[in-house]
Amino acid sequence: MARLVMKFGGTSVADIEHIHNVARHVKREVDAGHEVAVVVSAMAGTTDRLVAWCREAAALHDAREYDAVVSSGEQVTAGLLAIVLEGLGVNARSWHGWQLPILTSNAHAAARILDVNGAELVKRFKERHEVAVLAGFQGLHKETGRITTLGRGGSDTSAVAIAAAIAAERCDIYTDVDGVYTSDPRVVPRAQRLERIAYEEMLEFASLGAKVMQVRSVELGMVHNVRIFVRSSFERPEHIDPHGTPPGTLICGEEEIVEQQVVTGIAFSKDEAQISIRRVQDAAKAFKALAEKGINIRAITTSEIKFSLLIEANYTELAVRTLHSLYELDK
Repeated sequence: MARLVMKFGGTSVADIEHIHNVARHVKREVDAGHEVAVVVSAMAGTTDRLVAWCREAAALHDAREYDAVVSSGEQVTAGLLAIVLEGLGVNARSWHGWQLPILTSNAHAAARILDVNGAELVKRFKERHEVAVLAGFQGLHKETGRITTLGRGGSDTSAVAIAAAIAAERCDIYTDVDGVYTSDPRVVPRAQRLERIAYEEMLEFASLGAKVMQVRSVELGMVHNVRIFVRSSFERPEHIDPHGTPPGTLICGEEEIVEQQVVTGIAFSKDEAQISIRRVQDAAKAFKALAEKGINIRAITTSEIKFSLLIEANYTELAVRTLHSLYELDK
């Protein structure tokens, strides 16, 4: 018997039919005697719709209320999956991020996980044989009592953090691909699936544009030594041996990888923006201001007359506004 965390992304829970498929994957592991916690994303397209509503309501909206709105997508999915599991005879209960709680920083829309209390989940595994279905992407800032969100792709981070908190044997990330490839197979037809990849390599891959895993989730896995297995949710659940190893990619420590590759893969990104700032003496002040807004700087380049920052495109407007405000105050 093993303790597992199973995470399902938006395409895997896109509608009720897909949620029934996810429930069969979960039931397979439960029937095999495993203790299971499930982390779910919002149904495909839901978060984009919620974000659009926030922007339509007010261009400069309160980030705390933004989090209250966009976190609802995962809560809906968690409840629906728990309902379906109960219908299959699996004892299950849904949890929101604030109920465990998953404690985070106060950087709304880009919060970082500070602590996860997994004691209640472990207790229910033992006493009730209960599957925990958790809404990903969200947590609680303890001091203010406000719901926070972890940024796009944050359900991966939720899953790895929960796996660390409950000492899970493995964190399975179910997605629409059957593992990590040497490049995007939609762009490079000859790309090959990797059986194993080290945390450090996956971290580089993710930071350079690979969409399979969120950067912070890989960081957490490396820090807490959580073994992460990337696999497809679209395999037929009944065709998978819960005691075997299905196709996928294991993200693990280098000591588990026998043969090291000189080049592991090639990644690229289409959702980044470059901001260049000229004739600035104190660049560190800009980095600090952006960090306080929860904006992750992916790369920095410098020259004699300017420095350039590479950030996620979604944060471009906020970054520009922050920098304009910062240097206007210096005049």
